[in-house]
Order: sequence, then structure tokens, then C-alpha cells
Amino acid sequence: MPTFTALTTLADEDKAQALGEALEDLEPAPIGVGVFELEDGSGLWEVGAYFEEPPDDIALTLMAAAYGAAEFAVSELPEIDWVAHVRRELKPVEAGRFFVYGSHDAAKLPEGRVGLLIEAAMAFGTGHHGTTLGCLRALDRLVERGVTRTNVIDVGCGTAVLAMGAARVWPEVVLASDIDAVAIEVAEANVAANGLSGRVICLEAVGFDHPQIAARAPFDLVFANILKGPLIQLAPDMARHTAPGSLAILSGLLTTQAEDVLAAYSAQGFILDEREDIGDWSTLILRRA
Repeated sequence: MPTFTALTTLADEDKAQALGEALEDLEPAPIGVGVFELEDGSGLWEVGAYFEEPPDDIALTLMAAAYGAAEFAVSELPEIDWVAHVRRELKPVEAGRFFVYGSHDAAKLPEGRVGLLIEAAMAFGTGHHGTTLGCLRALDRLVERGVTRTNVIDVGCGTAVLAMGAARVWPEVVLASDIDAVAIEVAEANVAANGLSGRVICLEAVGFDHPQIAARAPFDLVFANILKGPLIQLAPDMARHTAPGSLAILSGLLTTQAEDVLAAYSAQGFILDEREDIGDWSTLILRRA
């Protein structure tokens, strides 16, 4: 069955979110809608919808004009077995002691490495992106230095690969939260596939806003692999939910955005321990003073 996409961009986050909600009421109805900040430093937001039949061009034109967006670009996607395609393209990822792999590469897990099974169909947070890779490397360096953390949370967890990495190297229960209900379903499936049920608890939450999270605070390590804007917004809450000496591993930001994020966290009493740039992406390890 063919799939059609309709994509546009605009500069205002609130309008982008509103346009995404409006797209859900279109006829024919889309099978999925997404709103994302472009990770190129432009400040633009992309709004996209997927359809099983050609969308209404007139309705899309009117919507774009109403929300101040660029004209929608409508395309028909070729019929491709995307899961099989991704499996061919995605190779195992090595990040220090961690080895992230799909089930089709299970035989490649080296002896003595910390294996993290992430199915290729669940392509966000597989470790191939510089942000996830940077966070795993940061975790590996902490363990290499003999650092132990007993109260860890992965905010914006996606596949929960970071939470699972922490649960593999330290004995305490790790929390993993995400604003997206689908991401939580994916995370829970990954946790079960890795034999970590009960060791990683997945919660649908906006940032730290959940009773179970509040009950566990203050945390001594927080992962937040999200985007520049949400990271900056999260800074005051990060300070409220961590104790002095706690660590925060932040990513999802371009190298050109790192100083802005660091400034926001410095204002909340965090100091920079380490920074690693992988390509265009930065990972920060911050310590609460």
C-alpha cells in the first residue's frame, strides 16, 4: 500500500504544535502526525503527516496559510520493507564497554561486553546517532573512573537504551520517562527483551512531573538526551530534582548550541565536568556544585 507524506516548516513552536493537532482532523485522516524541531540551528519546526491515500491539497494549503507555515510538500513514498532495509543498514554500535545490537546481530556480541538489544525497527535511540553514542560513552567513562550512582533517571528515554546501560553497570532500579506514550511502549518492550523488567521502570511523564519520580528525588545521575529548547526549559527542574554533587549527562544538541545550554545550567548551579563532540553533536557531563 502506498504512503503519502505532507511536510512543512514554520518558526513558531506553539503554532507548529497547533498545526499538528489540526492535521489530525483532516479527511482523509492521516495515519500519523509528527512535530519536531529541526536540529540544524535554524530554529524551524517541521510538521509532517502520513497518509494511506492522497491528502486534500486544498485543505493543506489553507492550513499552511492559517498557521503561517510554508507550503506543504506532498510526496508518495515507494513501497519498501523499511524494517528489513534498516536491519541491513544498522550495524552494531560499540561505545566503550557497551555493545548495542539488533537481534539479527546477536551472534556478534563480543564476550565480556555489556550487550544492549535494541530492535532495528525501533530506530530512535539505537546508539547510531552522535547524541546517544555520546551519552553511552560518557556513562562508560564514569564507570571506568569507578563512579557509582544509586539513583538514576533517563528523562526523554526513547528506547530506554541509556537507562538500560545504567541498570547493567549499577545494581539499583533506574527510572526512564518520556512524554510520548508510544516511546514508553517501545522502552518497556526493550526492557523486557533485555531481561531488565523490574530493574528499569518506564513512566509516561513530562520531564520530572510524575509522583513516582518526585518520590525518588533527589537523583544523583540524570540523562537527558532531548533537544536544546527542552533542555534549557528543564534546567530549573533539574536543579530541584538533584542533590549537590549529582551528575547530569545532556545531549541532543548541536555543537553550536552547547554554550547556550551550558549557560542555562550554570545559572542553576551546575559546572562542566566534560564535553565530547561527535560530528555536529555535543554531549555534556555536568556536576551540580
